[in-house]
Amino acid sequence: MYYNQLKREDAAKRKRRKKKSFASKEIEINEMVWAPEGYEGIFLFIYILTIPYITGAIFLFFAVAQADFDSFIKLNMTAFFIVWAIGYEIVATILLVSIFIMFLKYDDSK
Repeated sequence: MYYNQLKREDAAKRKRRKKKSFASKEIEINEMVWAPEGYEGIFLFIYILTIPYITGAIFLFFAVAQADFDSFIKLNMTAFFIVWAIGYEIVATILLVSIFIMFLKYDDSK
């Protein structure tokens, strides 16, 4: 028998503790969404509609209208989907950066 075969047998005998990965973490929607018990889905849908729209309107107010209320009023705010899409991109970027930061801070020894 060769030395490396002996080492493989010893390694197979030892039990390895499997580490929990960041992706295997359980996510509870109750911790993320402020809503009454049983209405989490409805509130999540409302949040998905309103938060990106408000974020997009704020971005348009400061970036496009340069914080001038008269210029902001002249913008076509009736295009709900366009304003929502702008806000969605901003919110999605913030969420992805926060998930990345949580990944970097994740301690698998727990």
